Amino acid sequence: MAAAVTVPATVPAKSSKTESYVDSKRRDDVRHANILAARAVADAVRTSLGPRGMDKMISSATGEVIITNDGATILNKMEVLQPAAKMLVDLSRSQDAAAGDGTTTVVVLAGSLLRSSLSLLSSGIHPTVISDSLYKLSVHAVDVLQSMAIPLELSDRESLVKSAATSLNSKVVSQYSSLLAPLAVDAVISVVDPDHPDLVDLRDIRIVKKLGGTVDDTELIRGLVFNKKVSHGAGGPTRVENAKIAVIQFQISPPKTDIEQSIVVSDYTQMDRILREERNYILGMVKKIKAAGCNVLLIQKSILRDAVTDLSLHYLAKAKILVVKDVERDEIEFIIKTLNCLPIANIEHFREEKLGHADVVEEVSIGDGSKITKITGIKDMGRTATVLVRGSNQLMIDEAERSLHDALCVVRYDPTYDIL
Repeated sequence: MAAAVTVPATVPAKSSKTESYVDSKRRDDVRHANILAARAVADAVRTSLGPRGMDKMISSATGEVIITNDGATILNKMEVLQPAAKMLVDLSRSQDAAAGDGTTTVVVLAGSLLRSSLSLLSSGIHPTVISDSLYKLSVHAVDVLQSMAIPLELSDRESLVKSAATSLNSKVVSQYSSLLAPLAVDAVISVVDPDHPDLVDLRDIRIVKKLGGTVDDTELIRGLVFNKKVSHGAGGPTRVENAKIAVIQFQISPPKTDIEQSIVVSDYTQMDRILREERNYILGMVKKIKAAGCNVLLIQKSILRDAVTDLSLHYLAKAKILVVKDVERDEIEFIIKTLNCLPIANIEHFREEKLGHADVVEEVSIGDGSKITKITGIKDMGRTATVLVRGSNQLMIDEAERSLHDALCVVRYDPTYDIL
């Protein structure tokens, strides 16, 4: 009888390398969450795209309400915290800086590409392969667009107007495209240098907003417009012909001490002496200004002390000098470029050769009780233009300004761009 023999199972030798478990689920979840966050931003502005797009009403924490369908404005007002979603906001901002229009389109396209990329990732395709393929796609897309494009010249005004009108058709002010489109074309043509048509600086086109009227009252002005009235409290002139204009950056007011301190005067004779010295100081400045032939003063806004006082306005009115005060600091560069003059920082540097010249400087009433100051007929005027935007309420004015900016960016000529 044969005995049963149990054969022990063979024990495999231990591997010299330790096997590790790689969990890729967390990595895929993070990628999936980033794509979904970016798609959510794209979906938020998708319904505002195109001529049938709907406007968005945005309410800020301070109670400010904005109604617009401009993609860059909508995304800038959104408080986006997710990093991937912030990239789409930056994408829209970059498009606004580079081209001025198409801010909604780039975000919607990016969201669609991410949606397609998500399905490819789910199929097991590596992200690097998808990224390389999208780059090849962009190169091919540029080639297709260039083959469809039609070369455009600055002399072809009709095509430029059509291009500007196309960008305005999807805006809140689309019914005013027949007015704003030619206005945008004329503004760009007036500032472009024929020798360098690719160097158009939109900062040479200043948009001044004035509440009142309708968008139909918007106009292009070959000159300067200030959204303020002339300082004529002391009875000074409100209209000057054959104007000699000075842009000053100093104050026509009594000087103050460098440090904050108080001076106590107990003697009436000393008080009278102080007042007399103040009058003589201001009167001496006004005489130097009048001696240079100046009859219009544009005074920069001062933060240290009053740029002008009632006493100085009185003396300037006696000298028949028109005064526009509180000119903002960031407007000075545009003003001196338009007037072809030099800013004056000190009364001792007041010279006639630093003045600008214009036919008329006047205070104009625009019908609803408000007034503006207009300078026209500027001699040797720089390549600048001013657009006065009107509207019945602040929301309409702001939207008209945004729409006009997009139209200006479309008309802005670049030899590397063509029109589709």
